[in-house]
Amino acid sequence: MMVNDKHSPVTSGVHQVSVMSLSGPLDADSCAQLMRKLRKGHGSRTERRGQPLILDMADVPLIPPSLHRILQRVIEQTDTPVLVIAAPPRVRRALERSEITGMRQYRTLAEALAALSAPDLNSQTAAPLAPGQEEPEVLREQMLHIQTKATISGMIGVAQGILLTRYGLPRPSIAHEILEETSQYFNVPLRVLASAVITAPPPRNTDQWFFGHTTRPAPPTAAFLRGHRAKPSHRRQVLTAAISKAVTAADADAAELHLKDAAQDDALILEQHHGLDAAYRARAALIAGPPAVCARVQRQLEPVTVPDIATDAALPTHPVGRALLEAGTRAVHGLPLITPDGHCTGTLTVHRCQPGTWLSGFQQHTLGVLATEIASWNSWYHRTIIRDALEYLHRHRTHRPGTR
Repeated sequence: MMVNDKHSPVTSGVHQVSVMSLSGPLDADSCAQLMRKLRKGHGSRTERRGQPLILDMADVPLIPPSLHRILQRVIEQTDTPVLVIAAPPRVRRALERSEITGMRQYRTLAEALAALSAPDLNSQTAAPLAPGQEEPEVLREQMLHIQTKATISGMIGVAQGILLTRYGLPRPSIAHEILEETSQYFNVPLRVLASAVITAPPPRNTDQWFFGHTTRPAPPTAAFLRGHRAKPSHRRQVLTAAISKAVTAADADAAELHLKDAAQDDALILEQHHGLDAAYRARAALIAGPPAVCARVQRQLEPVTVPDIATDAALPTHPVGRALLEAGTRAVHGLPLITPDGHCTGTLTVHRCQPGTWLSGFQQHTLGVLATEIASWNSWYHRTIIRDALEYLHRHRTHRPGTR
């Protein structure tokens, strides 16, 4: 089955590119679904003309013959090849044997994007990057952006698979519809809801997911929400208010807020920012460990100050550090978001363009209070809004045809 897909327009060189990421084994039903999405997402025949399409199938273990026909039909309606990323040897051999006219095959997304930068896409060969050769910086950033989206799409696919098995759903599309409906009803991002489905314990019984769950009022300590007209249940409004308060309190030039995602081994996900450019956001979208400052904060569970990125022992040679310097940041101060019961739920980091330690004692105290308030709100949000959403999903999954 196809457990996820992502249609994403990017630019590579002179080409506007459409990228679709797939994962999981494909069957006849999922191939038909793919064809419908290609027709819808890749535009009309006129719009598609001249726009390369990349199909990222690095996580597809097996493909049926029907996919060969779909690829050939898509290629016949375009003026450019379809670039396919296929990592498993079995998939690569199957595509090679299919002899699809106009299809180019690559092992990685970097190779495909680099190929698109050739002056004439139709005439260039599908040669991979030479050993040690680096793709241009712009392609590197696009690759990070696409990989981040593919990761998110993969999480949604895993959640679909869980619902598919748990509730005996006949098609993956029904699982996706259930997730989307719940996401919209509670205004919870689809990625956040998928993470909850993956990490939550199995439902207690057919009628209730969590034992004794009740909707709790929002914590009264979230003073940073005052004056922002932000509803505690509206995640984006709350995070925007938090970042605004951090920038003001620290007299900062930029700020970023990461929250921990249990479904990705407690990696830090960039949830909100102020004043950060796209290149840095691509690098900081998912942080799994040091030397990134937020990862140091998460590991040490205490504030971390880097007075000068350029003279830090590790950051200047690391992609995150280089991206910081290129974005104009020279000094940063990060602190953990720790709940009253001692759990770190994420990090808050403020930036300055000038090197040096700039925060006064009062500013550090204000930021510390803010970090505690954000952590308390995040804990409440997961214990209340997210659990409400899961209870709703669990109760309403039987309201669809073909479910039990």
